[in-house]
Amino acid sequence: MNDSSAKASPGTNAAQVASGVGGGILAGMKVLDLSRVVAGPLAGQTLADLGADVIKIERVGGGDDLRTLGPPWVTSPTDDLEQSTYFQTVNRGKRSLTLDFAHPDGAEILRGLVAEADIFIENFRTGTLARYGLGYDDLAKINPRLIYCSITGFGQTGPYSDRSGYDYLVQAMGGQMAVTGLPDGMTGAGPMRVGVPIADITAGNNAVIGILAAIIDREKTGKGQQIDISLFDSQVALLLNSLSAWLNAKAPLPRTGNDHPTAVPNGVFQVADGHILIATFNDREFARLAEVLGHPEWATDEKYARSRDRLANRKQLSKDMTEALSHHGKHHWMKVINGAKVSCGPINDMADIERDEQLAERDMFVTLHHDVMGDVRVVGSPLKFSATPVVYNSPPPLAGEHTESLLRERLTLTDEQIEDLRARNII
Repeated sequence: MNDSSAKASPGTNAAQVASGVGGGILAGMKVLDLSRVVAGPLAGQTLADLGADVIKIERVGGGDDLRTLGPPWVTSPTDDLEQSTYFQTVNRGKRSLTLDFAHPDGAEILRGLVAEADIFIENFRTGTLARYGLGYDDLAKINPRLIYCSITGFGQTGPYSDRSGYDYLVQAMGGQMAVTGLPDGMTGAGPMRVGVPIADITAGNNAVIGILAAIIDREKTGKGQQIDISLFDSQVALLLNSLSAWLNAKAPLPRTGNDHPTAVPNGVFQVADGHILIATFNDREFARLAEVLGHPEWATDEKYARSRDRLANRKQLSKDMTEALSHHGKHHWMKVINGAKVSCGPINDMADIERDEQLAERDMFVTLHHDVMGDVRVVGSPLKFSATPVVYNSPPPLAGEHTESLLRERLTLTDEQIEDLRARNII
């Protein structure tokens, strides 16, 4: 099968789209990505966007489980081959090699790849790779410069270190569900998960931060190191003011639904033709908002003048604002309120996001072409550089799409050796 190619979609910065591996701020960095599902693959994709050469090592006979986590699907225009749309979100820019590293010969192939690698990403349960001689201590002997990033549910140490952990579970255990949802007393009140895999996403981003920091350290010391990223740690670190309120004042912030727990007004408000989001974070912004709503007196009203006053009188302020906002529609209020330098915007669904002019201007939608799957649309990188833009080298690969070419390129294996490995289901 031929390697995939990429092309720019209309409105996409073509300079950011390349065919083949090359370009980007991390050009020349070689990454082995053994991770599956979301957090690890997201880290690998970010490194690929930055120009690294990322090889995705997958299970023989199907590959990453995320490939089958659907519907919905991306379907090949020429046959019935399906890949989940979920898989497309975290795997662009990679080449795929399927490998059974539980077999000694497969493990030896992986060690050969490690010898010239810069970065190694894995998210197996703690201790799994060490059983095959592929733990950090084992691979550091082969390549002392290797940066080995382990992403697990609960980390490499501690009483939970042998547990598996998925995003939903970690949202529950890490306090996210305790602070998300409607307040007590309202219909539907109770703990609620965030609608995107926030613990996975944060852990993946933390992995990239750790890897980039380790690259800088390696420039100073000449040595790599292991990075230990936990979904649980990452989720707890996200709690910010909610956890700080408890740690320092033993004052748990309640679930407040669409209202901010401390900044008022900050939430969803009904207008003549729907709803808008208004966000203020200080008294100056509130005074400007009060002015354009036709009630400048609110800025000096003892019930509303200070942030703590508005918090204490949240319900009455919400009623007063809803009445003031009811006389005009969304377009009017977004223009007027933003004009007053107060944050205001619509509540967009996916279709709204797709046609948003700001996102189009900033190249946040890219079309990548795959020889088998056809055109695949992906969300662009949020990282914007003035001198070294991100690159979209290739679309998400099929499982094992590049196995043979990579074995020839990296390990100089012959056709006979590759055929033998395939006959024994090692690749």
